Amino acid sequence: MLKVRNLEAGYGPLKVLRQVSLHVSAGEIVTLIGANGAGKSTLLRALSGLLAPRGGEVLFDGASIRGLPAERVVGLGIALVPEGRQVFAAMSVEENLVLGGYVAARRGRDGEGTARALDQIYGLFPILRERCAQLAGTLSGGEQQMLAMGRALMTDPRLLMMDEPSMGLAPLVVRDIFRAVQRLREEGRTVLLVEQNARAALRIADRGYVIETGRLVLEGEAGFLLRDREVQRAYLGKGYRDVWE
Repeated sequence: MLKVRNLEAGYGPLKVLRQVSLHVSAGEIVTLIGANGAGKSTLLRALSGLLAPRGGEVLFDGASIRGLPAERVVGLGIALVPEGRQVFAAMSVEENLVLGGYVAARRGRDGEGTARALDQIYGLFPILRERCAQLAGTLSGGEQQMLAMGRALMTDPRLLMMDEPSMGLAPLVVRDIFRAVQRLREEGRTVLLVEQNARAALRIADRGYVIETGRLVLEGEAGFLLRDREVQRAYLGKGYRDVWE
């Protein structure tokens, strides 16, 4: 579905990504793990059209999307759940979700289709139904993360990209978020997950990549990475709570 070859990107004179190559197949959860500043968020920005790559290729279903603006990328079926949630605080929960469905409406989804999509989001996150009229800015951090995911899913994406969904959340909330990601995969969604909580991410992923200083240094099946001694030393130490225990 997604193929990235020798991607390079950065900000001004700063080169962040160096010859990054990866792929995501339909129906997979693929995770990208690494320390702060390794280039994880920069990669998602480059893939989603928020940052213009400086080199390499980005192919989606075999067609190049490198350099396309973000609105074109979303229209093709790639949605990003950004780091820090970034919900529209002064709008209600349902208004945030309906706004997320604007792209699908432009592709021909009618009012009934939008209502069905809302029901699906509320089925995935029942608390959002209870909070549907509440201002998004008054939600808890976990509820805002659910809302950000729901807003992205309202675009009916074929590829959902998530940037640090566990950041700042309590372990029990993180477990609920990751269970929702698993459910999305069971429903046929494809997910590219960027996470610092490597243990939690690898527990639900099919495959993973490790990024250090803008370069991919290791890749493999999630179980292999969980057992790898260098990955354990660098990313699976005492600083990471296992939300599944």
